[in-house]
Amino acid sequence: MGEVNDESVQVPSATRSSRLPGFHRRSMEERWRELALRGDLTPEELRVLCALDAPHLDVVNQMIENAVGVFALPLGLGLNLTVNGRDHLVPMVVEEPSVIAAVSLASKLVREAGGFLAEASTSMMIGQVQLTGYGDPELARARLLAGREHLLALANSFHPSLEKRGGGACDLQVRILPAPEGPHAEPLLIVHLLVDTQEAMGANLINTMAEGIAPLVEQMTGGRVYLRILSNLADQRLARASCRIPVASLAGLGTSGQDIAEGILQASRFARADPYRAATHNKGVMNGIDAVAIATGQDWRAIEAGAHAYACRDGRYGPLTNWTMEDGHLVGRIELPLALGLVGGPIKVHPGAQLGLKLLGVSTVRELSMVFAAVGLAQNLAAVRALGSVGIQKGHMAMHARCVAVTAGARGADVEKVVRLLVERGNIKVEAAREILAALQAPSPP
Repeated sequence: MGEVNDESVQVPSATRSSRLPGFHRRSMEERWRELALRGDLTPEELRVLCALDAPHLDVVNQMIENAVGVFALPLGLGLNLTVNGRDHLVPMVVEEPSVIAAVSLASKLVREAGGFLAEASTSMMIGQVQLTGYGDPELARARLLAGREHLLALANSFHPSLEKRGGGACDLQVRILPAPEGPHAEPLLIVHLLVDTQEAMGANLINTMAEGIAPLVEQMTGGRVYLRILSNLADQRLARASCRIPVASLAGLGTSGQDIAEGILQASRFARADPYRAATHNKGVMNGIDAVAIATGQDWRAIEAGAHAYACRDGRYGPLTNWTMEDGHLVGRIELPLALGLVGGPIKVHPGAQLGLKLLGVSTVRELSMVFAAVGLAQNLAAVRALGSVGIQKGHMAMHARCVAVTAGARGADVEKVVRLLVERGNIKVEAAREILAALQAPSPP
């Protein structure tokens, strides 16, 4: 990659414009030069874009439009995870302190109690086709169901190799939904195309199939198709995990196992009763799942959308996990949709995603889903264990102190010294860290 001249002239901010015709056709070096000329970035800031993961900048340029560099986030390993008797190192990309430490601690607790048990359904996804102007909705539905085999055959013709591998379009459903408020009184008629995507997440192939059958849907009904796209509520593609921990094993944080178990049960009860709490409860679950999703090249936005939609499946937002007491054991369970893939998307081109999957050591997308579910349950266990005892801030503040120490300029062995003194003093501020660091680095008196 080329370099940007440090002497590039910067223009006043008032002349900056977001209109950059042909920017997508320019080389990376030309884009950097444009940013320098416009004054959006200083030479020092441009060096960050030039140097950050420089060997892979050509890959970045293939993945997204108008690429100018790589934005790095910390990559760490969640440890101690055992799922169905098999160990996994868990790559996690996350900027929030304590997430990786929390999942590792919770996984250790569960590991000592036998590990997580998990299962996952087949990779069934839903493509939706919206039909309008169809006349009688029941008659239109009858015609579509009568032509089910023709529609499935047409859908599979767009991805014949998927069908040969045992996947592909395998069912068709027709839903009639009440007309929403507005000028259109016509009920909504929605065709669901159910597709087994095998080892792929499947968004692109489902969209191709949904678009491909649209003309035949129109021909069969006399109506007109508008939207044809996958649904991210992948409720036919669920993953579940559970764990069973003796109450005595939960002891710690200066609290007995019985008291911690009761705190966890109360946290679970709170989340089931109150959507305000359930939202934060589920955010904790997704702390772990999103981190693994980013590290392995998954569509974490689709995962988030599906998880939160699934949390509303009973008509009210609720928790993705549940904790109960059974025969002297704390039992946790999680169930959520997970549309994941081992092929396609950024996985083929992103070296970091390939490395993440290699570290994780899974061989099928179902196994990947089971690991994700176990990570989500472990993350939730760590959160509710802390919430029900010492509170979340004690653990968070210790990790936050590390960030503060580094921000203040601490490096190497000084980081731990500054962290310890910050926590002891209970004043975790950058200025306090600078004062401590200055004292540590001051020359000893003769």
